[in-house]
Amino acid sequence: MVKFFSLTGTYQHSWPTVTQAVWQKYPNPFASHVLSSDVIDRTVDPVTGVMTTTRLFLKSGHMPKWGRSLLNVRDAFIMEQSIVDPRSRRMVTVTRNLSHTKLMLVEETQTYSQHPEHADWTEMHTDVRIISNTGWAPIKSRIEGFGVTKFKDNTIRSSKGLLHVLERLTQGARS
Repeated sequence: MVKFFSLTGTYQHSWPTVTQAVWQKYPNPFASHVLSSDVIDRTVDPVTGVMTTTRLFLKSGHMPKWGRSLLNVRDAFIMEQSIVDPRSRRMVTVTRNLSHTKLMLVEETQTYSQHPEHADWTEMHTDVRIISNTGWAPIKSRIEGFGVTKFKDNTIRSSKGLLHVLERLTQGARS
């Protein structure tokens, strides 16, 4: 079984500012679990201006008691692939864990685009897919349920982190 989660929000900041904040999101005080963030590949199409980037994150995580017996390593590698189209003012990131995928695969797609009614705002839409590849249906369901709950909780911190970076960027622009 697969669990899904979706979220839509609006940032009252321009698309260029929000996309800049996404690149500078780590470190921030709401993401102490992100241990490192590295760009491992980046290309820009000379004709379209579309930028494609692959980043690798190392994150530490909290495991519930019932999960510790299944997995004794808390750190995980996460890969993010992104496409930024400056002409259409659209940024899409697809993030998935590379570690612990048999226990739980989490794939998040975020789309940032210029707000259709307010040119100086940015819409963000998130879709998450959580799949457990363990053998037993009751355990799969419990793991996927834990994943959705944890993801919802982390969404609040993630948003606070991005807002923190946006504030830092906009204050720096005013100085």
